[in-house]
Amino acid sequence: MSIGVARESHRARDNVILVHWHDLGRHLSCYGAEGVVSPNLDTLAAEGIRFTDAHATAPLCSPARGSLFTGQYPHHNGLVGLAHHGFEYREHVRTLPALLGEAGYRSALFGMQHESADPSTLGFDTVDVSDSLCDYVTAEAQAWLARTAVDPRPFLLTAGFFETHRPYDDYERADPATVVVPGWLPDDDRVRADLAGLHGSIATADAAVGRLLDAVAELGLDESTWIVFITDHGLAMPRAKSTLYAEGTGIALIVRPPRRRGIAPRVYDDLFSGVDLAPTLLELLGIAVPDEMDGESHAPELLAPTGAAVRSEVFTEKTYHDAFDPIRAVRTKQFSYIENYATRPALVLPLDIADSPTGQAIDVYAAAAPRARRELYDLAADPHEGRNVVDEPRYRLVARRLEAALAEWRSATGDVLPDEAVGTAIAERFMAEFFATRDAADAEVLPSRRPQGDRRELTEPSERAASTA
Repeated sequence: MSIGVARESHRARDNVILVHWHDLGRHLSCYGAEGVVSPNLDTLAAEGIRFTDAHATAPLCSPARGSLFTGQYPHHNGLVGLAHHGFEYREHVRTLPALLGEAGYRSALFGMQHESADPSTLGFDTVDVSDSLCDYVTAEAQAWLARTAVDPRPFLLTAGFFETHRPYDDYERADPATVVVPGWLPDDDRVRADLAGLHGSIATADAAVGRLLDAVAELGLDESTWIVFITDHGLAMPRAKSTLYAEGTGIALIVRPPRRRGIAPRVYDDLFSGVDLAPTLLELLGIAVPDEMDGESHAPELLAPTGAAVRSEVFTEKTYHDAFDPIRAVRTKQFSYIENYATRPALVLPLDIADSPTGQAIDVYAAAAPRARRELYDLAADPHEGRNVVDEPRYRLVARRLEAALAEWRSATGDVLPDEAVGTAIAERFMAEFFATRDAADAEVLPSRRPQGDRRELTEPSERAASTA
């Protein structure tokens, strides 16, 4: 193939810009969150495809993000806990940027990643994780797009924002009086003040998205580029992040097709799992989906809608967060079924939530009550999953069916958990190492709260702000 033909071939390939935010769930005005100011994402949703029932595979950062980039469940790719606690992908796991690289794509990562202590292993050509605050990430992404616009090769650009992770102190807070507290949280002044900070973080990050989209349009890239906006998991609030309830695994997902595709905006109500993102993007780009991926491609339904459901259920999991807390769940459009495999209180709050104003506002007695081994929720009657009906006679057949589906999925995907004593000992060890080694000057700051890569314990010194393209 001549160079000229190769360039024309590359120009015909679509690009992908993937923007991901931290700890947001679906807390945006385009998803019905009242009082949230997010005009740029609202516009993106109006111009693209808004997924209403997308779920992370896990309710915490590293496992959820790992599934997005590998198309594999956490217990398959090995990332069953947080990267800064020492968890990594298994050997030979292939990531989306690596697979695209094999197909002739160039790739760049700016800002947030939480999949490895060494981001140079993630498959990107260009890596800059020196800062993940949205203003820095957007500026660097804009510069990279402008600098490489003459390169005829298609690209994957990943812009990872630290926002909207706690803390919210550095953002202009919304007026607490304008905050509408979601129905699953206590309506309390502390919660309102906490949400006001979150809303300030959202507004800042939304403005950064707007600047990035403006740059895409100015460079004429909107004709050939899929814009994908996604969040990793639910809000950093009690009974959301770190749980398998809808508020813990439910994520925002907005996909705007290239203008030249002529695909009409719409709302996509099918179930969607985090493991579906990589295979869907690969098929949209005309690249074969590897057999080792666990996810389903929604590409045919996005390109030529038939109304047929791609999925009848999604499966979610949690193994380690700041403790060993093994949980598995299956969710359909009608029901949520959860199995808890260790003796734990109703809520095990991760550190960033436990010391938050909202964490201090919850009913401590309810949180400390024994957790049921099995939970079943009728989502039509109880969307906030507050009434466990697993033992009610009229739901017995539903519980059995979902129990069997969960068991079959665990068997088919090789999901094996350590017993409670072993898992607890592993968690106690990595938490002891964390408390023993963290920088004394940052004694009150968790690695996950640090936007700079070298202070998040997620980059080797030689790899800080590495750029290989």
